Amino acid sequence: MNDDGWLADTRISYDTVAASYADLLRNLLAETPYERATLALFADLVHAAGGGPVADVGCGPGRITAHLHELGVEAFGIDLSPGMIDVARRDHPGLRFEVGSMTDLDLDDGSVAGLIAWYSLIHIPDSQVGSVIAHFRRVLRPGSPLLLSFHVGDESRLKTQGYGGHPMKVHVHRRQPDQVSAWLREGGFTVEAQMTLTSAESSLGGIIFGRRQS
Repeated sequence: MNDDGWLADTRISYDTVAASYADLLRNLLAETPYERATLALFADLVHAAGGGPVADVGCGPGRITAHLHELGVEAFGIDLSPGMIDVARRDHPGLRFEVGSMTDLDLDDGSVAGLIAWYSLIHIPDSQVGSVIAHFRRVLRPGSPLLLSFHVGDESRLKTQGYGGHPMKVHVHRRQPDQVSAWLREGGFTVEAQMTLTSAESSLGGIIFGRRQS
């Protein structure tokens, strides 16, 4: 699974399912009170650190970006899939969305006051996670908060169909919170909290709050 191959497969897969994905998940936050509380806490941490632009990396159709905006956060979205970005711009025309990859974030050093990756690390191979975390650290201001969510487990599987029955070709990597926390610490982050929960978002989801060290 070379870099170009998995990135291209992920991009094409989410281009294919973009409209169906947006329709299926549009109201999911209404069913997930603990996730809403998590996002509200993240917004509070951003405000407490002085505020500023916040990157929603792997934003998909922009539902988390828009929710953060409703919480008073200056959020903008980045996604690998042009199809997802088209849907995000359609559904949330007043917000900023752009095509980009967390493997090579096109953001200036220290330019964001917070960063969230909401179930978007799940397609990144283990061998690339350290590099992604390095990009997260690079673009964050010192002392700024980071919020990660992911599926918890020990296996990786190839997903060949999803979101309305459309064909997909993406690897879904489930990870243990302790492993993700260890990667963050190695990458220059302080881990402030980690937890697991079960909801409509994930049969077992991991949540980690981190902060970029100075």
